[in-house]
Amino acid sequence: MRDAPSAHSAAVRGCCPTAWSPMLAGDGMLVRVRPPLGRLTAMQAIALSDAARRHGNGQIDLTNRAALQIRGVTEQSHPALLERLIALGLTDPDPVHEARRNFLLTPDWEPSDDTARIAQDLLARIDDFPELPPKIGIAIDTGPAPSLTHVPADFRFERSESGALLLRAEGRPLGTSTSPGTAAQDLIVLARWFIETGGASSGRMARHKAPLPLPLLPEVAPAPSRSLQQLLAQAPGPFHGIPFGQLSTDSLAALAGQQGVIALRLSPWRGLILEGGTASPAHAPTDPLLRVDACPGAPACPQASVPTRDLAARLAPLVDGSLHISGCAKGCARASPADIVLTGRQGRFDLARKARAGSPPDRTDLTPRQILALFGSP
Repeated sequence: MRDAPSAHSAAVRGCCPTAWSPMLAGDGMLVRVRPPLGRLTAMQAIALSDAARRHGNGQIDLTNRAALQIRGVTEQSHPALLERLIALGLTDPDPVHEARRNFLLTPDWEPSDDTARIAQDLLARIDDFPELPPKIGIAIDTGPAPSLTHVPADFRFERSESGALLLRAEGRPLGTSTSPGTAAQDLIVLARWFIETGGASSGRMARHKAPLPLPLLPEVAPAPSRSLQQLLAQAPGPFHGIPFGQLSTDSLAALAGQQGVIALRLSPWRGLILEGGTASPAHAPTDPLLRVDACPGAPACPQASVPTRDLAARLAPLVDGSLHISGCAKGCARASPADIVLTGRQGRFDLARKARAGSPPDRTDLTPRQILALFGSP
């Protein structure tokens, strides 16, 4: 294990925290945890809950990239938390490896399937990857049909309609054929091409327009996406929705301690799959609150000028379709457009439709009361 960062280096500001390089927020530092294969055993989840309670403020976020964020960490508590996360096997002892381990697995994977095998092969070859921009993500989505199509990623392993395995660059409708045995090497070639052709300045694959390399010319279309309901029908346990993706350390420990639960699988849909569990969830996938993306807002985030989640909870039953409430124009809670987006600006909200946070608004300078009235609240 490398030495833990100093107090000065720990307080890193930026848009993509890791366990080694946290981000400063209004309630302390955010420490992002990406468990290998997106899975915590029940023991790991209970131990992580204890560590987050001891070294943070007792609140944990679930991100839209299937990671955990421990909130309220201080410069003084961060080294001890990092040491504990490494001991639990939830963070890589090498910060370079940890930064490269930005994988997202479809959460219904099985230990012997292609999703698990490709993920393990990528971990084994982590030193062969070039240094990629911090937001670059790799979706390993090799179930019977893609399920992560609308989740942010830059390189995607998917299935065609015939069941063939393919590797697709985000922004391109077609992918190239690959196999479980060559998938890691093919991705390394694609990642190196991305860097060698100026991808770092583009930042994301979808914005990078350089022609793909000859060995990886696209030729195969992915199968139509599975619905969330289809995926969850194949999951190894019930889905437990977490409104706004925030839960307490006590709640996380309680979920891990439920009868029959052997592990928690993370998902990008603000919820956990309770592997081995049987209990009915408090928030099913159809709960209107789970259609809402809302960042912590003010005062938890220093960039936000408005509180967000009280308005989100009141507005959720009144809005058909997706709803995004953002404390500022950065739109951290949701990268893709939403049917309704409310963006905080100087203590009030701008409203736009079929848009992202910060898009040109249809209405401006709205108070929460005015917004609720627009959607039929008495």
